[in-house]
Amino acid sequence: MRGAKTGFESSVGKTITLEGLIADEPDVRESNTRYVLRTTPSPVSPSLEGERKKGETKVLLTMPHEPQFRYGDKVTVAGKLERPENFTDEKTLREVNYVSHLEKDGIYFEMFRPKITRAASGEGHAIVETLFAFKHAFIKNINTLIPEPHASLLGGLVVGAKQSLGKELLDDFRKVGVIHIVVLSGYNITIIALFIEWILSRLKKNVRLLFAAMAMTLFAIMVGGSATVIRATVMAILVLLARGTGRVYEVTRALLVAGVIMLLHNPKILVFDTSFQLSFLATVGLIYVSPFIEPKVRWITEWWHMREIVVATVATQLFVLPFLLYKTGMLSIVSLPVNLLILTAIPLTMLFGFLAGMAAFVSTALAFPFAMLAYALLAYELSIVEWSSSLSFSAVSIPYFPLWLAIFSYGVYAMLFILLRKKKSTVPFREGLLS
Repeated sequence: MRGAKTGFESSVGKTITLEGLIADEPDVRESNTRYVLRTTPSPVSPSLEGERKKGETKVLLTMPHEPQFRYGDKVTVAGKLERPENFTDEKTLREVNYVSHLEKDGIYFEMFRPKITRAASGEGHAIVETLFAFKHAFIKNINTLIPEPHASLLGGLVVGAKQSLGKELLDDFRKVGVIHIVVLSGYNITIIALFIEWILSRLKKNVRLLFAAMAMTLFAIMVGGSATVIRATVMAILVLLARGTGRVYEVTRALLVAGVIMLLHNPKILVFDTSFQLSFLATVGLIYVSPFIEPKVRWITEWWHMREIVVATVATQLFVLPFLLYKTGMLSIVSLPVNLLILTAIPLTMLFGFLAGMAAFVSTALAFPFAMLAYALLAYELSIVEWSSSLSFSAVSIPYFPLWLAIFSYGVYAMLFILLRKKKSTVPFREGLLS
């Protein structure tokens, strides 16, 4: 265990003083803000007479909203060092493996409301600081133009902002099966990749693809590099590389490449990162299930990508269902219609929100029309979520859905897939939205 090796284990339960850097963006919750402190080797408080901490570790700090700190701030914190503990979700009554969730990111300790003093700023990576500063300014523009909770939803859609919508509203999003739109998903990344390529469309092909790949990489860093974002970004870059080299884009191979890259960087996400697991399951569903669904729904119009959204939603929701039932025990009855009603509006919401945030750097008056259009779409999306979640039949709780049953379900899926493939020797793959 890394925490034990660095000598911090002996300090658990004691009040100590640590020095270090704020190593990530602040995670703004409804009632507090969380910071990740990466400690530096330094003397600790006099209460530990002469002991020095060897090496470094990460400590999760739970703080009030004020004062605010940023990535790259060098700080001194004094508080009680504690070990994280698992807890039981009050709605599903299931144990949440909070300890492993933090350990996958190298976080082994936490402090609640420690005294914190800023010693210096600008001590982080220069590129990351610049990207975060731009993101912070962009979100500030959005917050000036659009009220809450609409602004937080837009920030999550466009730049992966870590601003809480509030526990009650987040529960509503989970209940109706659209929690994936609150933060950047593969769907959003695909839209952004196409938008970046369109902006650069006047450049020569190879130059355009090179700049698009660089832009996608920088964007992934700026939005925090979650498992879903990294997976979608790697696959989008592989699409660009295939186009640039004239090779055929093989989506299964791209998914495996993305997975291998991520696991080489951090093997723990395979077991302990739910977003990584859901992201890959959803993509597998899109690749292998959607070709069987599409011929059955050709009666649905292609206007505004309606049919494509239906196919992608059904395929991904169906394939991730056993895993979701194992993890959450909640079955959303209204997921398909709600996804259909909301996802058709997401591209325009992102476009108008992006234009509003960018135009505000020049003039608030210039940004106002775009902000009002984005606000109207956000109000529509939030009203759909709130209304559908209020329905008595919107979701069903399944108290017990063990891991073995989830594995058995995927075994049944595999058998059905093999049988269907035998009936249809060639299954066309239609490159669509990356879920």
